[in-house]
Amino acid sequence: MLSPLNNVVLIGMPGSGKSTLGVLLAKMAALGFVDTDLLIQSHSGTTLQAIVDGEGYKALRSIEEQVLCNLDVSGQVIATGGSAVYSDRAMRHLKQNSIVVFLDISLAAVRQRIGDFSLRGISKRPDQSLEDLFAERYELYTRYADVVIQGEHKSQNQVLEKLLKATAEFQTGLS
Repeated sequence: MLSPLNNVVLIGMPGSGKSTLGVLLAKMAALGFVDTDLLIQSHSGTTLQAIVDGEGYKALRSIEEQVLCNLDVSGQVIATGGSAVYSDRAMRHLKQNSIVVFLDISLAAVRQRIGDFSLRGISKRPDQSLEDLFAERYELYTRYADVVIQGEHKSQNQVLEKLLKATAEFQTGLS
């Protein structure tokens, strides 16, 4: 019997490993891989940072919502941008045929992994600190997540094993 869920959607802060672990998970699970940040850049013809610098963070979120809502794929690992969770419409669309996995890391780990976040095309208000952004997004990540994977103080292989196990357990619980 086919599972009702065909995709694995990875959500989390920049630096949480969505793209890196997404590629590895896709290879291990014989799935395709979609990086929605790349789709946004392809759709808009420019980088995420250029969108934020030129049109503002709301423009980036609007483009992201459009790209996510138009995504119609099956058998994919989907690495979303960190701000995907700001669109309830997009998240509801993704959850229709996907398990949503929150890759949870601490604020300290985010700082360590991404360094100068002003160069990352992060969708945040100009006056918003990284601490405030982290707190705001954390609530949204936990709201939409079907599964939470702690990614801190673990190797990529350890997190990948947890991802494989959690997605298999979640799928089994649905059948």
